[in-house]
Amino acid sequence: MKKIKIVETASFVPQKIVTNDDLSQIMDTSDEWIKTRTGIKQRHISIGENTSALCLHVAQKLLEKSGWEADSIDLILVATMSPDSYTPATAALVQGKLNARNALAFDISAACSGFIYGLKVAEKFLQQGSTKRIMLIGGEVLSKVIDWSDRTSAVLFGDGAAGVLLESQVTGDSDFLGASLHTFGEFGDKLEAGKTTAISSFPNLSEHHIKAFSMSGRDVYTFATHRVPESIVQAVKTAGLSLEEIDYFVLHQANSRIVKQIAKKLAQPLAKFPMNIAEYGNTSAASVPLLLDELIAQGKIKRGAKIALSGFGGGLTVGTQVIIY
Repeated sequence: MKKIKIVETASFVPQKIVTNDDLSQIMDTSDEWIKTRTGIKQRHISIGENTSALCLHVAQKLLEKSGWEADSIDLILVATMSPDSYTPATAALVQGKLNARNALAFDISAACSGFIYGLKVAEKFLQQGSTKRIMLIGGEVLSKVIDWSDRTSAVLFGDGAAGVLLESQVTGDSDFLGASLHTFGEFGDKLEAGKTTAISSFPNLSEHHIKAFSMSGRDVYTFATHRVPESIVQAVKTAGLSLEEIDYFVLHQANSRIVKQIAKKLAQPLAKFPMNIAEYGNTSAASVPLLLDELIAQGKIKRGAKIALSGFGGGLTVGTQVIIY
């Protein structure tokens, strides 16, 4: 069986920063209210750059850091819930602008679990003989699907992108050890964005409707604090490890309260659950790779570390991948 290695990581966030105080100027909220309930202090917001543009920044960084040529990439995956368009896929736009002529490219739509789902897709491709190198990016411009008059959701989200280069290897310590992914479609209406509706009559060719982001916060909190610990326990068990052997739990940054509750349910020290939500907010599919890249850049995660990467959100979906970095 081939081993899989995360060769390189990279991230990119827009320059524009919107603080909680900035939001208090346009809606009934305050810095204290947001920080207390979410752990968020600020978020980065894209001005004029769509999702593919943020992902392209990451893609170029990945190639520069690794020394890989664009032509050497076999597959480009983009996990996003805020694509540039229905078609072409955001991944196809990145492939074209990167001039990665040999790469197959498509998107993965699993919201905040998208990057983890992407890791599983990448794993399956890399286990095949024809695929050697994969670029996986989680990218979001959620600011374009947010109702900025809705303080219950608008305060939560930010824009950004981050990704990894993956390669199959015969030798080495790095590998994917075990995973647990689940979809709970019966609860899909608890978190929606970009929902469209069919025309109500014909002809009525000017009738088009796209719904802004909406979420049942209480239901999503309950889902996350119950299903994520189950997913992590199952993935760690599949990997043949104990929770105590995991060096870091790199979780989707949805809400600091959720992360703390998951740590409590797993009976693991909070120090093993790093958070950067204060600076970036919830960046959906970008949040796990964004945090991973940050931890590696800071030297906190080193080669040989055992990591549980876990995402959860729209679908409703949850996914955990245990790796040796």
